[in-house]
Amino acid sequence: VPCPRRGRAGGMDLAYVCEWEKKPKSNHCPSIPLVCAWSCRNLIAFTTDLRNEEEKDLTHMVHIIDTEHPWDVYSVNSGHTEVITCLEWDQSGSRLLSADADGHIKCWSMTDHLANSWENTVGSVVEGDPVVALSWLHNGVKLALHVEKSGASNFGEKFSRVKFSPSLTLFGGKPMEGWIAVTISGLVTVSLLKPNGQVLTATESLCRLRCRVALADVAFTGGGNIVVATSDGSSTSPVQFYKVCVSVVNEKCKIDTEILPSLFMRCTTDPARKDKYPAITHLKFLARDMSEQVLLCASNQNNSIVECWSLRKEGLPVNNIFQQISPVVGDKQPMILKWRILSATNDLDRVSAVALPKLPISLTNTDLKVANDTKFFPGLGLALAFHDGSVHIVHRLSLQMMAVFYGSSSQRPVDEPSLKRPRTAGPLVHFKAMQLSWTSLALVGVDSHGKLSMLRISPSMGHVLDMNMSLRHLLFLLEYCMVTGYDWWDILLHVQPSMVQNLVEKLHEEYMRQNAALQQVLSTRIVAMKASLCKLSSSTIARVCDYHAKLFLIAISCTLKSLLRPHFLNTPDKSPGDRLTEICSKITDVDIDKVMINLKTEEFVLEMTTLQSLQQLIQWVGDFVLYLLASLPNQGSPVRPGHSFLRDGASLGMFRELMVVIRIWGLLKPSCLPVYTATSDTQDSMSLLFRLLTKLWLCCREENHITEPDDALIDECCLLPSQLLIPNIDWLPINDGIISKLQNKQLVRLQFGKAPGLVGHTVSSQFDAFVRAPGQPKIDHLRRLHLGAYPTEECKSCTRCGCVTMLKSPNKVTAVKQWEQRWIKNCLCGGLWRKMPLSYS
Repeated sequence: VPCPRRGRAGGMDLAYVCEWEKKPKSNHCPSIPLVCAWSCRNLIAFTTDLRNEEEKDLTHMVHIIDTEHPWDVYSVNSGHTEVITCLEWDQSGSRLLSADADGHIKCWSMTDHLANSWENTVGSVVEGDPVVALSWLHNGVKLALHVEKSGASNFGEKFSRVKFSPSLTLFGGKPMEGWIAVTISGLVTVSLLKPNGQVLTATESLCRLRCRVALADVAFTGGGNIVVATSDGSSTSPVQFYKVCVSVVNEKCKIDTEILPSLFMRCTTDPARKDKYPAITHLKFLARDMSEQVLLCASNQNNSIVECWSLRKEGLPVNNIFQQISPVVGDKQPMILKWRILSATNDLDRVSAVALPKLPISLTNTDLKVANDTKFFPGLGLALAFHDGSVHIVHRLSLQMMAVFYGSSSQRPVDEPSLKRPRTAGPLVHFKAMQLSWTSLALVGVDSHGKLSMLRISPSMGHVLDMNMSLRHLLFLLEYCMVTGYDWWDILLHVQPSMVQNLVEKLHEEYMRQNAALQQVLSTRIVAMKASLCKLSSSTIARVCDYHAKLFLIAISCTLKSLLRPHFLNTPDKSPGDRLTEICSKITDVDIDKVMINLKTEEFVLEMTTLQSLQQLIQWVGDFVLYLLASLPNQGSPVRPGHSFLRDGASLGMFRELMVVIRIWGLLKPSCLPVYTATSDTQDSMSLLFRLLTKLWLCCREENHITEPDDALIDECCLLPSQLLIPNIDWLPINDGIISKLQNKQLVRLQFGKAPGLVGHTVSSQFDAFVRAPGQPKIDHLRRLHLGAYPTEECKSCTRCGCVTMLKSPNKVTAVKQWEQRWIKNCLCGGLWRKMPLSYS
């Protein structure tokens, strides 16, 4: 009979593991604590405990990977002289704090916005005083996910903004950036980053009687205060809580502290367990913005017990004598704050690491009930790792087991529960540090051999659901990422090829239900999201190219329109870009010159150098229109890239506007026009393409009333290849990332520093016809410049869509700068940039 409290074994499975190359004379140091941190951009930072026997000391490295290319690790020598005790990402996921056992705190940021190049810019120090807890100050942004509203049409109802004050504000209410740390000797230190780059630091004792702090954690209250929990490591001592207020007085940082109610762990007052668990080994607030719930774990050599406590307001009973004297007291009972135990586990194996959920799920009774009925558990479970190598996910309120994963060394439960598990010889491999992803659908662990494991966690914790429900769960989390701007890689881990089509359609439906302003804000993010979903199924792979081309088109259209200037500065009506859109949609003439006459051409006058510098982008527009029209006759094959544009009125309308703009610019400077190779010298290629494009656009300009193109148009498009040379479109390469290799649920084994020679899945093979082979000329996908077969320029590539562009700009014209500003921080699809080795070919 399996033991009754077993979690569901189907809830978690290994997606991939990544190991270090075995080097002679280096070994792992079991006494060193490891830390890891997971950012909302799906970057993971972690430390290792490798010690080289020849160099007696350790070099303290911080390793940073992006979850899609885990082998491409960026290791930086942190410059910390002692063991790194804390790593913390900021809210935007682009800066990292590291702190060590010598009191040094460093803030790392990306060099040139590259995810594999980091530098330490600022920091603070409490000399010789090890840091035990570290956190960024709260920026006042807090959302709540309402599971009961997951069927609502409005994103604002599903993900509501919670009133929450930042820890500190600048003039005008802008949140001030900075960090807070707690040291082992009972000091709290706060550093504030001023907008000019200056750092204000202050250090204060937590309370008058300073005592040793072995464990601590930091949380924030809605009122803008900070709460610090501390323990001296002994379960016979109380767990203390302090309120910390930070303010800026006369350009100096000031800290005020106040003592809050403390608590004793229940296992120490329970006669049966009185001296059983001498040490408190883990102390964590359940969430950074939930200062009224705390998780405690007490352990001995072999076992642990976990307790969850909650801070409640309670009435204080008052003696009758006082009630006669003071009527005021009689009216209203005085209230005090008191810690009450919510739940506790039975005796467990020894806990080695704890990971808490970051998904801000609403915990009202109705939300919890709906979550339970629909089996939607992300954000409700926290993970406990044990010394025998297993991991349990337990409910954050009741601590009941929800799912379990058995590591390599932990043995599965035997049929007879009375049988003690035999201890295997030697120390077991177990996770020393663990983190949940931002949607709680993945868990990363770094074990005592330095190996990194990525676990998938099912949203239903292994409960079998019908397809519709599974899709609803994933859709809800995709929408959450769309609204917050977080990376959604961890959701893609759960998407099966058969779900892709449905998810894309449903995502589009939900998006169309939002108001126009929100649709505008999310317009590019949803396209990027659809592209990453379509990568996961062989039937939708060609649409990936279309979505990336659409992102490129939207960006070009915005950039070129923003270059237009109104002729008279004080004209109150629409901007030239808006007027262009309006006139192009109103005048449906097929003759390009008749549309052009209706525009104020003086608004289109630009400098000659500007026009010339835009030629590559203009050429792409011209080429793409020609490619689309030439592929109209064989539109029956949806596997060809470009297919979805033939029914996309909005995109065809954009191309039409751009053709008009390009035509006007061509009158000013003919050399900026797209170059076509035509069979006759007299033919006006632009007006021919504009005429055909307009006819195609008229077929599908209204989304709910799309007609088939008539035979005459198809016949004319059939003639195009005999009139013009059809260009090769440089589609984006199908990405080399790991996600599509994980779909068959087989464990993938990787090594740090070695790109896997994985055989791509069948999807990419039918695609090779569209992508350039090695040794062929490479292209800068965003500047549309040819780099040659073996590029000499340093390039960067996007972690998400794989598009490649040069690091340094070859052109200094303002218009080009304006174009490059669009993707200097992130790729057009929102992915992070990483620097490529020069030999990429």
